[in-house]
Amino acid sequence: EEGLDRFTHGYKDFGVMMMEDGSVRCMEWIPNARAVYLKGEFNNWNLIQYREVGFGKWELFIPANRDGSCPVRHCSELKIVIETKDNQRIERISPWAKYVVQCDHNQGFKWKFWNPPSSQRFQITHTRPRKPDRLRIYEAHIGIASERCEISTYRYFTSNILPRIRDQGYSSLLLMAVVEHSYYPSWGYQVTNYFSASSRYGTPEKFRELVDTAHGMGIYVMLDVMHGEASKNVLDGLNMFDGTDGCYFDDGPQGFNNQHDTRIFDYKKAFFLLSQLRYYVNEFHVDGFRFNGLSTMIFQDPSISGWSLTLYQRYFGRQMRTDGLAYLMLMNDIFHNFYPNLITISEDVQGMPALSKPVREGGLGFDYRLCKDAANVWAKLFNEMRDEEWNMHFIRQMLKENQNAEKKIMFTENHEQNEVSRMTLSRKLIGDSPMSESQQMTPQLDHGLSLYKMSRLFTHAFAGQGFLNFIGNEFGHPDWVELPSPSNNDNYQFARRQFHLADNQQMRYKYLNRFDRAVNKTEERFGWLKPNQAVVTRTHEGDKVMVFERAGLIFVFNFHPTKSYPDYKIPVRQCGSYKILLDTDDNCFGGHSRNQANVEFHSRNEHFENFPNSMMVYLPSRSGMVLSQSNLVVGYK
Repeated sequence: EEGLDRFTHGYKDFGVMMMEDGSVRCMEWIPNARAVYLKGEFNNWNLIQYREVGFGKWELFIPANRDGSCPVRHCSELKIVIETKDNQRIERISPWAKYVVQCDHNQGFKWKFWNPPSSQRFQITHTRPRKPDRLRIYEAHIGIASERCEISTYRYFTSNILPRIRDQGYSSLLLMAVVEHSYYPSWGYQVTNYFSASSRYGTPEKFRELVDTAHGMGIYVMLDVMHGEASKNVLDGLNMFDGTDGCYFDDGPQGFNNQHDTRIFDYKKAFFLLSQLRYYVNEFHVDGFRFNGLSTMIFQDPSISGWSLTLYQRYFGRQMRTDGLAYLMLMNDIFHNFYPNLITISEDVQGMPALSKPVREGGLGFDYRLCKDAANVWAKLFNEMRDEEWNMHFIRQMLKENQNAEKKIMFTENHEQNEVSRMTLSRKLIGDSPMSESQQMTPQLDHGLSLYKMSRLFTHAFAGQGFLNFIGNEFGHPDWVELPSPSNNDNYQFARRQFHLADNQQMRYKYLNRFDRAVNKTEERFGWLKPNQAVVTRTHEGDKVMVFERAGLIFVFNFHPTKSYPDYKIPVRQCGSYKILLDTDDNCFGGHSRNQANVEFHSRNEHFENFPNSMMVYLPSRSGMVLSQSNLVVGYK
């Protein structure tokens, strides 16, 4: 009756919370209950009964102590006891619990009442950054962020990783696996407790400090959320919360994803998921969200996502889940109205029309879609072809496709390409080549370093309005990620990031790290990720050359493995003199500096390739460079 604002603030009404006078108010939505009780350490586990207030809601008030203090001690354990309509008595964790702690590794959670004294509450001091007009995203998992064989912490990430992200020139941080999940190797996809920031990494206050510190560095912070499906856990999750298959989920077979062994939400109960988003925005000052598991939300049969989804008719018909589509439209419309600076990103659903079109235009309303086109192209080229067999038109066609001018975030590889059993891009290109400066550069290493830099620069600049880097890939981290699990005897060897490789000046990883920083800093100044698209001015199959312009810059790539071109003619849209802004072959990036740093190229008023001007450049083999008009380079480097 109070509108969408109140409807989406459920976290302020439901759960167990202390009031201003020290009393405790408890509210739960349990439609299948005949009676509901609360018990915990605060009353020696005796049952206190809720009263039913209608529409499946149950309420309980616990008066303050005589001295006005809260009767439920901070961090004391609580449980809800439910008598169901079929005479079962079951124990549950509140779906609105703000803090849960795992008993043992990958075992069940205990619900702890989170109500720290004011002296222990972190006070937010920094304002949110302005909504960026393009995204340079650092995708990270808190648990793998340290070099030690352990689960890392919010505190460590705040102190050690945030400064790296800032210094590398990333404008945005995308955090995975923050929302609580019982099974650590699930990458946070099997969520159990939607209002609990994972206690594996520390307390809610430490997470709040992380976000605030990032804001102080000008970094925009986003979270992964999973609204398509949830963990099947019963004792510490939402599954069978009130003793039925339904409650928060679809009842019957349609409420199960047998492929992932998870539960599927009933979007008529949207207040719960919408409230979760508002909780993280309001309480932790999170700036945006990436939505995973969209195929479960938009298709009646989630396995449909395995089809070759290239035709629009795939997305119009009885196979679509209209309540899931309606939920996504409602969510995006609400949050973009309530929080104009908030950004929502959808995972890639290839071919899905209007995914990132505004709701008012008939779209689902996301700001960006995460696009796998580039990663798929590079995987095919690196895995199936030799350099000399690469097709320039294939690269151009796959990366430039941009249906309906929707904004895309591109990447060469993300966490999925870094999971166990998958060879990372750096491992594929570099292999076991010696990365120590004390050892001679091998042909394979020279080949690998060159293509690693070229593929990242090309992907960064060519097609999208955002670029995403997975933690460690900025310096070519050699190992995949394998989170500890029973299948690997809980081994943490590959569940960490070895940042010392980038910091050690005797190791060649420093070159990739420097190049990544230089690309971000150059984009920060010239803004090629803004919505304007690249204009391809030359594609030559025999020469293995591609040239395009974007944001007033000229990007020239020679993918040929052996041929350099001393006087190579390229089209130029804007007449003038040009200098090199960025060169993958620069020796400070591990290259050979075959072009002089201060060389100047002069365009001529000679029509070439349907463009009014042309210019002769020296184009070394297997290299890429960015050219800018000379007056813009002065003072830049």
